[in-house]
Amino acid sequence: MSQQITPFETIRRTNPAGNEFWPSRDFAKVLGYADYRNFQAVIESARTACFNSGQRVEDHFVEVTEMVEIGSGAQRPLKTVMMSRYACYLVIQNADPAKEIVAQGQTYFAIQTRRQELSDEEMEEQRRLTIRGELRQHNSKLADAAKDAGVIESRDYAIFQNHGYIGLYGGLGAQDIHRRKGLKKSEQILDHMGSTELAANLFRATQAEDKLRREKITGKDKANRAHREVGAKVRQTIKELGGTMPEALPAVESIKKLDSKARKALKKPKP
Repeated sequence: MSQQITPFETIRRTNPAGNEFWPSRDFAKVLGYADYRNFQAVIESARTACFNSGQRVEDHFVEVTEMVEIGSGAQRPLKTVMMSRYACYLVIQNADPAKEIVAQGQTYFAIQTRRQELSDEEMEEQRRLTIRGELRQHNSKLADAAKDAGVIESRDYAIFQNHGYIGLYGGLGAQDIHRRKGLKKSEQILDHMGSTELAANLFRATQAEDKLRREKITGKDKANRAHREVGAKVRQTIKELGGTMPEALPAVESIKKLDSKARKALKKPKP
């Protein structure tokens, strides 16, 4: 069925930005609702389900007024709801199950929604791999800048790095973050960060390196203080933007597994 053109595909529209949506009045006709007022009750149930799932209702159900022909070239304004794919999935779950087309729709939107979820997961995996690679490079540059500032010994560099974490994570050092994320002793913090948390740490690393070099900072204490200040500035920016604090972000699957999967995919012969 997924390879065929379904009635749900024929009424799908896209806006100038390329976002897809389904008009509720067309959707009601496909489902066999002769009276649109009966279908409005289904939409309201779907809205409630959307809200209960923690999604922003206005992102998935957008009410608009369309001019519809009523005969002899005359038109009248009618309210309709532009529904996202997820909204359609919720609507179809709340529609009359006795209708055969509803059963078909449940299968169709369940498959399509799952495909979208997989696509989102794959995009997140790629973002993590990309940012983690950049962070490796910039951590190396940060280490060079710290060395130039007088942070020579491995133990001193660990302390220097910890100051960056303390600033970014609201007073939590590397060990505190490790415990808070529920990681094992052998697991590395950076390997279990999602793309958002990795990006925050990448920003911290690049700005700390830049500050050390730009201000020609020398001395371990001054370097530590500078790194902590940069981390705190990044944290403040996240707060001002209404973002989630990094310590509140969950630990995710080790990036080593994603890296291994990506390498195997590259080696896999093309069909």
